Amino acid sequence: MKLLQVPTANLEERIKEEMEENPALEQAEEGHEDGFEEDAQDEFDSSDEEDFDMDGSEDEYDNIDISEYVHDEDEVGDYRLRDDHYPEMEEGKTIPHRVETSFHESLLEQLGLLTMTEDERKVAEQVVGSIDDDGYLRRETSSIVDDLAFRQNIHTTEQEVELLIRRVQQFEPAGIAARNLQECLLLQLHRKQVHAQAPSIAWAIDILDQYFEEFTKKHYEKIQRGLEITEDDLRDAIAQILRLNPKPGGNVGESNKGETYVIPDFFVYNNGGKLELTLNSKNAPDLRISEGYREMLRDYEKGSKKDKRQKEAVLFIKQKIDAAKWFIDAIKQRQNTLMLTMQAILEHQDEFFRTGDETTLKPMILKDIAEDTSLDISTVSRVANSKFVQTEFGTYRLKFFFSESLSTDSGEEVSTREVKKILSNMVEAENKRKPLSDEKLTDMLQEKGYNIARRTVAKYREQLNIPVARLRKSL
Repeated sequence: MKLLQVPTANLEERIKEEMEENPALEQAEEGHEDGFEEDAQDEFDSSDEEDFDMDGSEDEYDNIDISEYVHDEDEVGDYRLRDDHYPEMEEGKTIPHRVETSFHESLLEQLGLLTMTEDERKVAEQVVGSIDDDGYLRRETSSIVDDLAFRQNIHTTEQEVELLIRRVQQFEPAGIAARNLQECLLLQLHRKQVHAQAPSIAWAIDILDQYFEEFTKKHYEKIQRGLEITEDDLRDAIAQILRLNPKPGGNVGESNKGETYVIPDFFVYNNGGKLELTLNSKNAPDLRISEGYREMLRDYEKGSKKDKRQKEAVLFIKQKIDAAKWFIDAIKQRQNTLMLTMQAILEHQDEFFRTGDETTLKPMILKDIAEDTSLDISTVSRVANSKFVQTEFGTYRLKFFFSESLSTDSGEEVSTREVKKILSNMVEAENKRKPLSDEKLTDMLQEKGYNIARRTVAKYREQLNIPVARLRKSL
């Protein structure tokens, strides 16, 4: 189950970890036939283990022919410097890799350009280190003062820390080290005002400074009356605010490239009207049992089996080979489970994979796929929540294809995904000056034949991250 949940992006790393722990497991090179055949599963099952005698002599152990593993030339000590079965790495080969400057490294570089005393620099470094990844300084000034006193024996005041925070707030990107969203947006507007004396920027500053709560609730009439500006002035000012970045630290550097890219586990192609499903090749590594370990086992089993060390060596080798066989079987089982689950989903949602139209999605729950594949529901759930499929219409998490059913006036069962898509289209097409209320949306859906209650519409709207009508209003 744990191996099934491993993302495709991390599977290669998981395999490398297993190979490092178990030298009996190796990955075949391209063009090399897999040495692990189906009939090899019982190849190492020795029926002679009962013949091992713990009373064997040391002389018998020393007489084992290990000439195949010991070479006189180019050897140092008791180990070999070269493996005959693998070519030497090319010297001088440069492997390019991406180098990134993280958000905090960028801030520290800018801090290094400022002229300040040693104590001031340490205080400023503490401030920079307290900034979250999204660019906000959510730590209280008094807490920063206490940290400096207890951890670095630097005694300062809240006023001195505030002055250094103001200096850090002048760094790029604009808006960093703010204590809240209001301060973050105002810092960006003040920076823009230095370069462009536009009236709309001045109005935007007044709105955030004096009417921030009204702005968040879209009480535009109250703002317009309070500032005594025209509707056009208000619209221009709001446009300035909407161009600002609420998370200034979010676009600097990358903390984890696994969070940046989605590597699909499956590919679905429409080949002349026939849907073809393929598994990402990274999910099907060419693993095999090490030939060196095979030969070692054969040589030891041909030798004397009366010595204790001889028996321990054979048991160790067999243990590693059994572990390698288990891991190979687990990887194959993972492939089979993935393909079995995805094939069942493909058959259920055949029309969607041909058209890409979300309204064609059929009602489908985990139990349906579990029954079709004879898998446990928990297994299907693990696959659905952690795997992605790439289609001609985009890349989707498998969980996307699962939805409950809803009855229409005609008694037909449709997917709730279809209803959500229609609901989303209604909101996109609405007049933003007069957004549709939940009651109105319910009436429109019922006119289309969907038996749905207002509270259900509200629930679907929240799941689609669509705000209430008042907050969708625009000028």
